[in-house]
Amino acid sequence: MGPLVPHIISSDFSLIIAIILGFGFGFALEQAGFGSTRKLVGLFYGYDFTVLKVFFTAGVTAMIGVILLNHLGLLNIDIIYINPTFLYAALLGGAIMGVGFIIGGFCPGTSVCAAATGKMDGMTFIIGALLGIFVFTESYPLISVLDNAANMGNVLMFEMLGMSREVFALITIIIAVSTFYIVQKIEDKVNRRKASITKKSIITYSISGGVAILLVLITLVTPTRSELVHQRIEKMLLEHSVHITNMDGDELADELISQYYKYNLIDVRSKEDFDKFHIPTAINIPLTELSDIKYRAILKQREKTNIFYAENDNDSKRAYLIAEYFGKAENIALTTSAQEFHKNYFDIESLSENASKREKNIYHFRVSAATKLNEIKEALSKMDKPVEKKVTRVQGGCS
Repeated sequence: MGPLVPHIISSDFSLIIAIILGFGFGFALEQAGFGSTRKLVGLFYGYDFTVLKVFFTAGVTAMIGVILLNHLGLLNIDIIYINPTFLYAALLGGAIMGVGFIIGGFCPGTSVCAAATGKMDGMTFIIGALLGIFVFTESYPLISVLDNAANMGNVLMFEMLGMSREVFALITIIIAVSTFYIVQKIEDKVNRRKASITKKSIITYSISGGVAILLVLITLVTPTRSELVHQRIEKMLLEHSVHITNMDGDELADELISQYYKYNLIDVRSKEDFDKFHIPTAINIPLTELSDIKYRAILKQREKTNIFYAENDNDSKRAYLIAEYFGKAENIALTTSAQEFHKNYFDIESLSENASKREKNIYHFRVSAATKLNEIKEALSKMDKPVEKKVTRVQGGCS
């Protein structure tokens, strides 16, 4: 069980939530009849397909939920853990578990559910599972080559089939509804009963499948929250219909020299451009990634003012507006580009003999500021750096 929300919910508190979810899951299994071997093995003998219906429904519901939450910008799919696929081990393990399921009448989860209600067969199955784990562990050196063979990595079905996540979801929904109809027919035939598929049940299946398909289609034809925000931003910039708090390079230099700790200076150029040159104390968040969930903490903090700079004035404004939409911090857009700042402070040209007093004052300020900015940069580099919070792929769940 991995952290539910890395860096926000602690591992210890995640375990408490996991216990609560576990009780809820066990209750749902028992209420569905999954504490009974007759109910579970009915899938293999054709007289009861409740297992298939429940888990297929759960899978489709979770799939639609993930797609919708990702579309709305409420879930970062990139940090969801994906079990690596070891093909030969998966095939052999699946066959062994399938045979064990038929003979024992339980899978690991349902055996615990049955044992919790006092059923001896569930307890016996758990003992057998523990013995199997012991044998596997002790014999692992002999089977490790097979266990690690054909490593396909963290593969996803829709990627292997060369289609989008949404198209795969639509196909899966259609397969699910069709399967429910077919297995109901099989149940009726095996149990020698009158056809239980009535007009009402057909309408129920149709409505359920239709709603599921509609939800997925909505994600296909409508822009994501992030795309919608960017469209609005482009319109606002085109129509000049927004007030943006600005700051020029000289104001920035003066602020950094006197109180750099009050600002998050954010360079929204590419990492390559950032590595070539960046203003001292700046961090790099490319403009294309600024709206990602992993950077929301910076945009939502209220302790520091965010100052954005880029290749040009428009990109600084875009960054400012993105931060206004997704964050709560005070924001400022730098009107001076990165190249102009570099030229004005770190590649400054000598004064001409005919320079005015104002030009001389600006020149001396910039030369002095460049020296002090480099001193701040050097001092900060010697300080203990905070632990970098990287995007964490949450691990856990059933393998």
